Amino acid sequence: MNIVPNTIAVVSVTLTQGDQVFLIQENKPGISGKWNFPGGRIEAGEDIADAAWREVKEETGYSVQLTSTTGVYPFISEKGSRIVLFHFTGVVTGGSFRPAEGEIQDGKWMTLAELEAMDDADLREPATLRNIIDHMKNDDLYPVDLYAGLRPEVS
Repeated sequence: MNIVPNTIAVVSVTLTQGDQVFLIQENKPGISGKWNFPGGRIEAGEDIADAAWREVKEETGYSVQLTSTTGVYPFISEKGSRIVLFHFTGVVTGGSFRPAEGEIQDGKWMTLAELEAMDDADLREPATLRNIIDHMKNDDLYPVDLYAGLRPEVS
């Protein structure tokens, strides 16, 4: 799969537990303190679903089973980068919360209603997060294997 040059391919995952979802609080320059779903960049040659699993493990310490995808979200980031986000849902299958040192400040479980009530200033890429929330609330979910074998060419 070819991604437009100068486009960053990323993944994120909404971990679910009952009626709650898990968010991480970023600790990187420029976005420190903002809440987001666990995720990050897809590495060159990496399968999209494998990248999602790896990023959750790296950022949270949790092992996960991906259960669905809510879709693909192209957007321009707050920093002006062109992004293509592949978003998944999943459940924790093991591990314990261990925030990635230097990258993640905190993590917490909350309901979708609590997440929706958060101020945009406290969220990383709030328009995209709210779009994902809408898809989840409307059960706009698709099989994980939709992306089976897809390995974006990333720079």
